[in-house]
Amino acid sequence: MICTKKIFGTIAFIILQMGSPAFAQTVLETDVCLYGGTSAGVIGAYTAQKLGKKAILIEPGRHLGGMSSGGLGYTDIGNKYAITGLARDFYRRIGQHYGKFEQWTFEPHVAEETFQGYVQRGGFRVVYEYRLKEVKKYNGRITEIVLENSFNPRAANITVKAAMFIDCGYEGDLMAKAGVSYAVGREDNKAYGETINGVQVMEGHQIPGSIDPYKTPGNPASGMLWGISPAVLAPNGTGDRSVQAYNYRICLSTDPRNQVPITRPAGYDSTKYELLLRIFAATPDRRRLNDYFIISRMPNNKTDINNRGGFSTDMIGMNHDYPDAGYAQRARIVADHEVYTKGLLYFYGHDPRVPKALRDEMLTYGYPKDEYTDTGNWSPQLYVREARRLVGQYVMHQANCEGKEVVKDGVGMAAYTMDSHNCQRLVVNGLVKNEGNVEIGGFGPYPIAYGSLVPKAAECTNLFVPVCLSATHIAYGSIRMEPVFMVLAQSAATAAVLAIDGKKDIQALDIATLQSMLKTNPLADGRPGDILVDNEEVGAITRTGTWQPQAKGGYGPSFLTTAAGSAATVRFTPVVPKQQTYTVYVYLPKVADAPANVSVTVHDGKKKKEVTIKPADLVVEGQTSGEWVSLGKYTFATGNKGYIEVSAAGAATGTVVADAVLWVPAGQAD
Repeated sequence: MICTKKIFGTIAFIILQMGSPAFAQTVLETDVCLYGGTSAGVIGAYTAQKLGKKAILIEPGRHLGGMSSGGLGYTDIGNKYAITGLARDFYRRIGQHYGKFEQWTFEPHVAEETFQGYVQRGGFRVVYEYRLKEVKKYNGRITEIVLENSFNPRAANITVKAAMFIDCGYEGDLMAKAGVSYAVGREDNKAYGETINGVQVMEGHQIPGSIDPYKTPGNPASGMLWGISPAVLAPNGTGDRSVQAYNYRICLSTDPRNQVPITRPAGYDSTKYELLLRIFAATPDRRRLNDYFIISRMPNNKTDINNRGGFSTDMIGMNHDYPDAGYAQRARIVADHEVYTKGLLYFYGHDPRVPKALRDEMLTYGYPKDEYTDTGNWSPQLYVREARRLVGQYVMHQANCEGKEVVKDGVGMAAYTMDSHNCQRLVVNGLVKNEGNVEIGGFGPYPIAYGSLVPKAAECTNLFVPVCLSATHIAYGSIRMEPVFMVLAQSAATAAVLAIDGKKDIQALDIATLQSMLKTNPLADGRPGDILVDNEEVGAITRTGTWQPQAKGGYGPSFLTTAAGSAATVRFTPVVPKQQTYTVYVYLPKVADAPANVSVTVHDGKKKKEVTIKPADLVVEGQTSGEWVSLGKYTFATGNKGYIEVSAAGAATGTVVADAVLWVPAGQAD
């Protein structure tokens, strides 16, 4: 079936005629072809189109947004400082929907509607329900790709010819069929001088206590419980082809008026959850669902539910074949994950062996009637956390994340913890244990190399890979976040435009020109971007009194604190490129002893105004350290005559924070 409401321009007519013998083969020509309608695909296509090139976005399914519209509403941020350009614009448009400046928690349908807005404003073409069949190359360049119908491969093919190609899929199919080098699984620690890659047995998301792995406890001849691998644990740090677990980010509703009951799925098998019963018995103090699931609250009484603990929504070890599998095998793996997850929810609510408190709590949930209305109120997007990874011009690795090695060709930033979910569940010293979970952070935002988005020049000179980018398994665990994918897709699309205009191979681009273009045209349409002054910006900050830098929990690398009532001040002075109206925001990290009131002076270059903000009343939503607080709208003169000054003198008790100030031009999100 063709979703005609989602096809724009002449593509609609062409595809609707595919059944006619006259359309045995349709050829489309464009400047930039993007494969995969993920969040990255949408932002990349929008960028290319706004920068003056024709873009076509290919989506093998029926929906846009990937995981961002597929249930991952509790955005993994790390540090908002790293989220720039159109990615930041996306979360502000989500905020507009909910009546806020920015919003990082949201309902799936709101995200998809927001992505559809980029299609409408950008005017680029989207082809739904077609997937990659063949890639044709000549002299090191992709010349065209052949697509087949995702639901009827015997239907007529589509050929897309383009100057530049961008692989925005989670699987890296375009990259693989183009014949470029890629990796699957985990590198050995020795390969890149790392310490937390490869096999790792850690405490996070671990099977608790001393739980027997056998169907009949103590009897290996009885066989192992479902989900336990017979593999032998390799030495710590050993590389292998194991892939971190996939799951669904589950949107449920607690509103009885908006619920579809959680029923027994076809293929349900309660023996898959026998290990969970043993965990219940071993942990009698854990009788809340939040002990076994990360339940993040979304707007309108909905959830984003993620994996928690040793046995949860992650289907550990059941996805290792997925990255290189064909479409039919992948479909079976996806179906297995769906049955497992729906069965898990049903098991919690209906199996009499589940503790009553857990059953009763699960029965307060249902599938949301108003989400995923064409897929049975269940997300069409499996959370493919990691599949193939490009081995490109540069490989991001642990030292890059930790700031020990800093790339010079940065075209985006990441800031999240190095995060791998478990890869295996096996027997260790006679007990069930999970292996592969790593959660190591404590570092600030760091740049991602342009060289990690492009293959080696000898392999392909017109292909970008901003999602399955070139990084080791453990570095990818930090980079692989939806807003970062959007940032990198914008960078890739901008680079594609520069390469077309300059008639250059993508490996030969002038990186300084690309970096400048991303900075000066952050929304890809010529509109001015924000003016940001962070507390670490030398020349824009003037301090009096004593301030202590804090390395974690602020906006950017650090923030400053001082005691309330002191004479300390911090002045943030912007360079205003054009006199106009700006909404001014200060960033407030949440601190334990925030004062009731803090005085802030706004000087627009002509007059001053004292504004009182209330840090003690700050409500932080989502996975973030703080929030932007509005100081109001002001017309700032050109130059550096205006400023914002945070003062500790007016606060009675507690800790006063000075972190960052943002000037947002009027009409930016129009």
